[in-house]
Amino acid sequence: MDHDTLLALFDRQTRRDARPDAPDSTVQRVGDVVRQTGPAHGWNGVLWSDLDAARADGAIAEQVRHFTALGRAFEWKLYAHDRPAGLGERLRAAGFVAGPEEAVMVAEAAGPGATGSPPPEGVELRAVTDEAGVALVTEVHERAFGTDATHLGRRLLDQLAARPQTVVAVVALAGDRPVGSARLELPPGTVFAGLWGGGTVPEWRGRGIYRALVAHRARLAAERGHRYLQVDASGMSRPILRRLGFTPLSTTTPYVYEP
Repeated sequence: MDHDTLLALFDRQTRRDARPDAPDSTVQRVGDVVRQTGPAHGWNGVLWSDLDAARADGAIAEQVRHFTALGRAFEWKLYAHDRPAGLGERLRAAGFVAGPEEAVMVAEAAGPGATGSPPPEGVELRAVTDEAGVALVTEVHERAFGTDATHLGRRLLDQLAARPQTVVAVVALAGDRPVGSARLELPPGTVFAGLWGGGTVPEWRGRGIYRALVAHRARLAAERGHRYLQVDASGMSRPILRRLGFTPLSTTTPYVYEP
């Protein structure tokens, strides 16, 4: 599939026609904006928009009113190909703060990334199914990324309890120590499976744990009928993903509004 066709399919299936990623969240299309609204510990934000210069500021103001009325911080997930040009500047002018740009990368789920990369000797990949496992995932996340993972843990517990068929979480254990973790999201009705939260604690980096987590999730995605893997890649993970067969599709920048 050529780049433009794949990008259009990605936009339609994962953004414009997105389904809620948690049982207590809703997705609505309001005019030319698609947004998800959920609890405070869930993901709240704008998934897709198709705006022009005349309508952009009004649409931004409407989303600010909606989420601030609920007391929610929210994210406008802006992609490089979104219209109109300069939408990021309009968001900043409305009070949003931009986070680091990430590369949207894709690969065939049954491609080279799924065929090798076992975990290093002494490390076991274990499925997460309960509260104790989620605690290990959040511990790794906080150590790997230096951010609080309380909301992530609550959201993952909600997903595992209500929709276990749409999410997989895995933790890498060296003995009884969690040294890596990752999530796989399997939205129904799409060809894309999402790789999220792949991280390794600092003292275990460079030993192949991240690659093993990618390969493990790729195999699961292919087994469950998803053709493509999609990941929002940081600068640290891009070189590894390229070597595993991932190619750039676009870029995305989170614009966050705090009420």
